[in-house]
Amino acid sequence: MTGRVIMLVDFDYFFAQVEETRNPSIRDKPVVVCVYSGRSEDSGAVSTANYIARKLGVKSGMPIALAKAKLQNVEAVFLPVDNVFYEEVSERIMALLRNSADNFEQVGIDEAYLEVSQKTKGSFESVAELAQKVKAEVKAKHNLTCSIGVGPNKLVAKIAADIQKPDGLTIIKPEQVTVVLFPLPVDRLIGVGTKTKAKMQALRINTIGDLAKYDAQRLIEVFGKNLGLYFHNASLGIDDEPVRERGEAESISRISTLKEDTRDLSAILEKVDGLCEEIHADLLRSGHSFRTVGISAVMKDMSIRSRSRSFENRSSKLEVLKEAVKELFEKLLSESDLEVRRAGVKVSGLAKDEKSQRQLTSFIE
Repeated sequence: MTGRVIMLVDFDYFFAQVEETRNPSIRDKPVVVCVYSGRSEDSGAVSTANYIARKLGVKSGMPIALAKAKLQNVEAVFLPVDNVFYEEVSERIMALLRNSADNFEQVGIDEAYLEVSQKTKGSFESVAELAQKVKAEVKAKHNLTCSIGVGPNKLVAKIAADIQKPDGLTIIKPEQVTVVLFPLPVDRLIGVGTKTKAKMQALRINTIGDLAKYDAQRLIEVFGKNLGLYFHNASLGIDDEPVRERGEAESISRISTLKEDTRDLSAILEKVDGLCEEIHADLLRSGHSFRTVGISAVMKDMSIRSRSRSFENRSSKLEVLKEAVKELFEKLLSESDLEVRRAGVKVSGLAKDEKSQRQLTSFIE
């Protein structure tokens, strides 16, 4: 029986990188994405920053005012968090990653585990080619870089992904696990935060290797049975947790920027028909049908408009999706004089498709 081969795909400084892709003119500048509290112009905290800003001392969680002080002598870009846009980009990327995996598990907006044991036939020699293919496809389709870690389980893959950033690829074969892990600081293990690290250092545990050599029974006495056993096994690179999808998808959406701002319905439909086809492909792969179709439009003044329509019966037909999207955009354009800059499509109310499903007959507003 072949062993497991697990990839952890982690997108580099995701929010800031997405902003760089949206506006390439800022790519060579320090970019800081912030959560503004609204109390004053500079109140709030840094959500993330690109590597240029990080080299100048900006870190996640840092007060915005402090980040601006560190970058006062350079041309830096400070932007508010745009969660809706980031989630839309994430959904597109995750759909792409699912196609490369035997089993898939998204663990964050910018992070996912891919089990590729079957695709690689358990071979760590062939996984490098697959990982490079994933990186190249993401770069070509979304102009984003990611760091990939590969290991015999999720724990090792996670550690591997953090070794080379940004745009890295690190493969830790089963026979290399202890050699690579033992010299690393103990807080590289998931679950070892500031307080736990301090407690371990008091026990003279500074590296993962120190933890591996420490008496397991003593770890149980100090940290409790579950945590003590976890630390002991994790230090040896032991992790049997499976890669599995976390619940059913609640919706599928796509959004894209138009070639130019326009009110021309045919130009908008030319773009969104492609989005509908992507969504339909996802529906077929996952075996879902939808009850509700929605559209969104970012207008020329950057305002966001949306419309939706629900069906009496669920459907998974492409022509039904496209027709609903057409009607919704016709309605949206009739209610506004503004040009559309970006257009999106979303299906929700998802359920596993059934062969006995009745034909869709009517719309309900």
